[in-house]
Amino acid sequence: MTSIQQLLTWDNPVFTAYVIAAAVTVLKVMGQGWMTVWRFQTTGRGLASPEDAAKGLLNPAPDPGQLDLDDYVDRSRRMHRNDLENIPAFWVAGFLFVLIDPALALAQVLFYGFLAARAGHFWAYATAQSHEIRATFYTIGSLIVIWMGVQVLWVALT
Repeated sequence: MTSIQQLLTWDNPVFTAYVIAAAVTVLKVMGQGWMTVWRFQTTGRGLASPEDAAKGLLNPAPDPGQLDLDDYVDRSRRMHRNDLENIPAFWVAGFLFVLIDPALALAQVLFYGFLAARAGHFWAYATAQSHEIRATFYTIGSLIVIWMGVQVLWVALT
C-alpha cells in the first residue's frame, strides 16, 4: 500500500495532474470575478448592492442607473456563482481521488475532462448558447465529480 506522503509528492504524476487541474480552476474562479468587474466598468451598469453606487475613486460620478440589472454584467455574475457551486466539489473529490491511488490515465481523463467541461460551460454561458448545450457541459463535469466521489467512497468502505 502506498503512503499518503508518497501520493502527495511531485513524483506522483496523478498528484501533479490534480495540482494542474486545481490551479487552473482556481484561476478560473478568480478570473470570473475580474471579468464581472471589467463588464461593469465597460457598461457602467449592473452593480449588485446600493453601497456600490456610492461616490469614490473608482466611481467618481455615481448614478442610480448603475444599480439597474444589466444582463451582460449579470451573466458574468451568474457564471461566477455557477463556478462557486461546482468547482469546490471538484477540488475536494479530486484531492480524495488522488489518495486512492488511481491509474494515471484514468486520473488524467477525469481531471482534464473536468477542465474541458468547465471550459465548454464557460463558452456556452458567455456566448448565450442554448440551455441544452450549457447543461451538457455541466452534466459532463458533474458526472466526473460524482464518479470520483463514488470511487473514493467505495475504496473507503471496502
